[in-house]
Amino acid sequence: MDNHDSRTYGRAVSRFYDRWYSEAEPEMLDVLQSLSEDGPVLELGIGSGRVALPLAERGIEIHGVDSSPDMVNLMREKPGGKDVSVKIGSFADRQYDGPFSMVFVVFNTFFALTTQEEQKRCFRSVAEMLAPGGRFVLECFFPDVARFQDGQTTRTVAVGDGLVRLECSRHDGARQTVRTTHVLLGGESKVEMIPLSIRYAWPSEMDLMAELAGLHLESRWGGWAKEAFDDRCARHVSIYILPNED
Repeated sequence: MDNHDSRTYGRAVSRFYDRWYSEAEPEMLDVLQSLSEDGPVLELGIGSGRVALPLAERGIEIHGVDSSPDMVNLMREKPGGKDVSVKIGSFADRQYDGPFSMVFVVFNTFFALTTQEEQKRCFRSVAEMLAPGGRFVLECFFPDVARFQDGQTTRTVAVGDGLVRLECSRHDGARQTVRTTHVLLGGESKVEMIPLSIRYAWPSEMDLMAELAGLHLESRWGGWAKEAFDDRCARHVSIYILPNED
């Protein structure tokens, strides 16, 4: 990997983030609210608060972790953003004592942990912070490696308003990593590049990480509307539970 990580990505993308990415789906908020029970809950990769703030408005006590102060500053500028407890750091590591009734990470943010060891450590940390019977909820894309030709792909994401946004990616199948650079053409800077590195994990691999951490798969859907999951789905919502103590 080049010398960039989720912190440098957050610093670069924070100026564009809320314009590029839409608000949370109502079905997502409904599911998270129903699973939160009496709270409190923790969001990993809380970012600009596009999920945390609507949940807080529903009366849920929410805390967050994020590696990027720039992204968290976006949330602080929004109504209610200063009231959410956030710790800056890697969500691979335990940042709170807990216990939480639910910990969640959405929008593929789990894959920002770029090694298998970090991802395994995240599952262990979550298990340590959950209350017995608590749940770990993840929304992740279902890997589609067929979209890469010769280990790479380039696509046009957006055109208009004097700005062209390209997405150039290279895939390493042995390491399950994708290095992407968002290339912005136009605007004030004429050319700007925003790098991002991820490590994807297959659902079965995530299930094993969960088992090693003492968590068990409770449900897996193809989306927040609780669609059946199969290999045609572009994403999955996976819910792991920490068993109640005997």
